[in-house]
Amino acid sequence: MPYITTTDGAEIYYTEQGTGKPVVLSHGWPLSSDAWQVELKLLADAGYRAIAHDRRGHGRSSKTYTGNDMDTYARDLAELVEALDLQELTLIGHSTGGGEVVRYAAQHGGSRVARVITAGAVPPIMLKSESNPEGTPIEALNDIRDGVLTDRSQFYQDLAQPFFGANRDGAAVSQGAIDDFWRQGMLVNLAAAYDCVKAFSETDFTEDLKALTVPIFIAQGDDDQIVPIAAAALKSIDLVRDGTLKVYPGAPHGIYGDYQKALDADILDFLAR
Repeated sequence: MPYITTTDGAEIYYTEQGTGKPVVLSHGWPLSSDAWQVELKLLADAGYRAIAHDRRGHGRSSKTYTGNDMDTYARDLAELVEALDLQELTLIGHSTGGGEVVRYAAQHGGSRVARVITAGAVPPIMLKSESNPEGTPIEALNDIRDGVLTDRSQFYQDLAQPFFGANRDGAAVSQGAIDDFWRQGMLVNLAAAYDCVKAFSETDFTEDLKALTVPIFIAQGDDDQIVPIAAAALKSIDLVRDGTLKVYPGAPHGIYGDYQKALDADILDFLAR
């Protein structure tokens, strides 16, 4: 299996399919590159070199005790991009991965990055505060940490319900999708899972969004129960120079079902422009 070793000794797993201009996909918490299996094939079939990595602590990457923060995640991504010498790069990030690719593009990407795509992403900042009243209360984030510490296996099964919108009337979410969310979550070591909650919720990406000079496509469902759209996509679009916002009516946080089909079509369209 392909790995790179970062300057602090962490091994980062990645997978790639296809040839052509590169597209790097960054996953959400607590998942892995496996969350992008459909997109890896679709992008490869469309003539792109599709690459997805497991964030440190997640999936098949090193089970890290340190470095589970957004600055390190972005540096890890920079080391992967440099190791593969990727140019004219498109970055795609979901949820936590959306924060990772925005920070990477703003602080490390330079001339390598051609465009950015985010879906249900955490920027500008997820945590509720006086200046961000639409955000997520610290109590809800503490509940996530408590759930991870107390019984992470049951917590991931429970979290999969709002993640995919399975708790909504008329939802058609397969048991397989829920089981796969749990499977990927169980691959994260406890320290990395716990620390990443702070990373995705308390990191402020405002200046990163303002610094972006490349086109960015910002996507989010308006029934996202994990990352509040009013604190995320609807604020991010006002901070970027060259942004396109797409809101998907009724879509959940997780990229699944009809939402996945619509988003994937929009991704391919954005790439072809």
